[in-house]
Amino acid sequence: MSERLLTVRDLNVRYGKVEAIYRASLNVDRGTIVSVIGPNGAGKTTLLNAIMGVIPSKGTIDFCGADIGRTITEQRVAKGMCLVPETRELFSQMSVADNLELGAFTRYRRGDKGIRQSLDMVYELFPRLLERRGQLAGSLSGGERQMLALGRALMSQPTLLMLDEPSLGLAPLIVREILHNISNLRTTGVSILLIEQNARAALQISDYGYVLENGDIAMEGPSRELASDPKVIESYLGMGVSGHDKDS
Repeated sequence: MSERLLTVRDLNVRYGKVEAIYRASLNVDRGTIVSVIGPNGAGKTTLLNAIMGVIPSKGTIDFCGADIGRTITEQRVAKGMCLVPETRELFSQMSVADNLELGAFTRYRRGDKGIRQSLDMVYELFPRLLERRGQLAGSLSGGERQMLALGRALMSQPTLLMLDEPSLGLAPLIVREILHNISNLRTTGVSILLIEQNARAALQISDYGYVLENGDIAMEGPSRELASDPKVIESYLGMGVSGHDKDS
């Protein structure tokens, strides 16, 4: 039986009088990929931001066996959480290599000796980053920028990697490559909570899935079971890779 890494219970987020997340509950076990699918405006990004502590929330967030609901974002990062937002937030005027090294900044500060090995691992996972290591991040293609965002996150040695719409705005061929890369991250031992509009692709690479509708968890189950559920097929699985028709 897998060890529980993250437990979210009865999470509520309000924007003024609007309830963006209502009593949402989910779990992530160590070594697994968990996906959250749902329509635009369902609250998927809000869910990740609340778990990361970027926005205030009510409810219980238990990470690595401790309640972190009252901790600030920096403390959650120190405990091993990492969020890659859909905007990627790279330093466009810095090189690929410098962006990656910045991902290990907190490790540098505490004198971690394994940073070089992490960099080698990232280059092995994303060979294109090795080829482009001297280029400015702003000169990369959309797919390459997403690879760099993933690589930079891995440099912090996260226990839980949260990804917000990693395939957004990318061409179908690049989407398949990025999602294949995410699936391969299992080899690093990191657990992944994946928010993805491309429901079919998300369920293909994840172990367990949740359907978020109007800020509430409407369905959940093993990804294979969700992918074959008539309700999910009717509502979401018409959205194939073709929904992402642009490489930014």
